Amino acid sequence: MKIYNLFPRLAGSVENWEPHLKRAAEMGFDWIFVNPIQKTGRSGSLYSIADYFEINRDFLTPKSTLSPKEQVMAMVAQAKRQGLSMMIDLVINHCAVDSSLLKEHPDWFLREGNKVVNPFCVEADGTKVVWHDLAQFDHAHSTDQQGLLDFYVKLVRHLVSLGFRGFRCDAAYQIPNAVWTQLITRVRQEHPDTIFIAETLGCSPEQTKTTAAAGFDAIFNSAKWWDFSGDWLLDQYNLTRQVVPSVSFPESHDTERLFSESGGNPNAMKQRYLFTALFATGIMIPIGFEYGFRSRLDVVNTRPDQWELPHFDLTDFITRVNRIKDTYPVFQCDGPITRLEQSNPAVLLLHKRDQQGTSEALLILNKDPWNPQHIHVEDLYRHVSTPGTLHDVSLEWPMDYLPTPFQFDLAPGMGRILVTQDNLTVSAKTPVTSET
Repeated sequence: MKIYNLFPRLAGSVENWEPHLKRAAEMGFDWIFVNPIQKTGRSGSLYSIADYFEINRDFLTPKSTLSPKEQVMAMVAQAKRQGLSMMIDLVINHCAVDSSLLKEHPDWFLREGNKVVNPFCVEADGTKVVWHDLAQFDHAHSTDQQGLLDFYVKLVRHLVSLGFRGFRCDAAYQIPNAVWTQLITRVRQEHPDTIFIAETLGCSPEQTKTTAAAGFDAIFNSAKWWDFSGDWLLDQYNLTRQVVPSVSFPESHDTERLFSESGGNPNAMKQRYLFTALFATGIMIPIGFEYGFRSRLDVVNTRPDQWELPHFDLTDFITRVNRIKDTYPVFQCDGPITRLEQSNPAVLLLHKRDQQGTSEALLILNKDPWNPQHIHVEDLYRHVSTPGTLHDVSLEWPMDYLPTPFQFDLAPGMGRILVTQDNLTVSAKTPVTSET
């Protein structure tokens, strides 16, 4: 899955989404992920949903002859014409504290005494952040667990009727596996091609592995935060990859913009996209990443008039990376990844193979987005086991012949992509071209 996150508060009315859908399709993405578009509570946060079956007016055209449902369905039809599938957030850990559900179904909610519990998180520095605009559902001890589950099934059926067939399951690890298993099973009885991806960031690898086993199609991994040096990302990846595939991202609507974090360095943007796209089965970027937007997306305050002028244009680079991902099977799975030793600590050398062991790749990455680095490897071929020739399919300055020993001066943040001969014969949806 190659996912483009169309953030609705920045995109505005659904009738204006077509240029963004077209751009995503042209870059090679096949899924559009949309954050919640339902009616919010008084806080205005997209994730504080007051009415799950009413569309937020911020995303509708008031004078349209189409009903709210028809406006959304027209947008989905536009996406489908572009070859895109639609995914939306499924927020069932909590709802808006001012939702009518609290009066209609008081036994659906977790309480401390007579007070409804507000969900919270603990930041890395130990700070407890409480969301006072949210009310937490009681999945474990509600006296009407069946009614609550039926409500979730009804909600998913409704979203499927609008044209969504994929769901990013918000705070999935905070909901019991039994709930997810029953929900996913019931939905797939009617809609077998429905996709569920668990949002498990912030929990332990063990929690992630447990949650993934509830029937999810994928999880999101933490590649965005890796410094290319520690062991923790590869340890997490190896713990979960045989249970469920994962989706990487260089930034998301929950993070700062990478362009700002990197000090406005396009090389860092290319470096991180190349790595995250080829590291795991799936890749996701939020709207504006391709243009180096600086302003962090805000679930309450972002507005369409905050659209930024491009600081640069990565659409061609992203298109070519996505084409590589489409062409070589080794980059379409969470296959085994091993970090290989080499002499320069500022360079990352990874070996990846597919789960059948028939396709292999070497990824060479300059960790330093500011300075060139040199790599020297005595024999690249001793790192691969597949018979055949290694081919350089890198985006910049591909080499027709890979000598032994191998030496290369990597530009700042540059990546080299080497694949075995088997990769070239197993699957080639689209020919890969390189520019010099």
